[in-house]
Amino acid sequence: MSFVDTPVLQNDVVRLEPLRPDHAADLADAAAFEDLWRRAWYTRIPAPDEVPAEIERRLARQAAGEMAPWAIVDPASGRAIGMTSICHVAPDDLRVEVGYTWMRRDAQGAGINPAAKLLLLTRAFEELGCVRVELRTHWHNHQSRGAIERLGAKLDGVLRSHTRMPDGQWRDTVVYSILATEWPQVKRALESRLAFPR
Repeated sequence: MSFVDTPVLQNDVVRLEPLRPDHAADLADAAAFEDLWRRAWYTRIPAPDEVPAEIERRLARQAAGEMAPWAIVDPASGRAIGMTSICHVAPDDLRVEVGYTWMRRDAQGAGINPAAKLLLLTRAFEELGCVRVELRTHWHNHQSRGAIERLGAKLDGVLRSHTRMPDGQWRDTVVYSILATEWPQVKRALESRLAFPR
């Protein structure tokens, strides 16, 4: 099993589909809704007209063995509402990052993100056999930091002036992780939070 394979992953709340060029129209709408791509200055969300290029970039990284990209799909509407990935794959070290995630504004806070993280973390720990999963975000992305902490991830530290953002500013990257030994409790807490039957 390859770390960059993208099987369909789903539960009662969300479906993750392998990212495809035909997701572009929905994703452009998601980026445009309430001007998300402009408002979320602390992360990288493509402008609506840049979505096809971003899909191609992620698919090229998948072909290069660097990323497993998915579209986040609302099962109720069947529409793509965001993107996510397993990235920075290190199969020899049994380590990946879950990241490059964004969703349209009206889907945030609806339980979709933790449901998607449950799917991705289950894949990383139970199917790929990872011993460590990282989650990273901008120091100023307090919404993302709070969501990561609610997952049960532990703070590893801050990489200062780590990445140059599209506007030329330097990002301080906050690094969190979940270890395989912690996964059973993290999983149980997520399932309880989402009220999934055990």
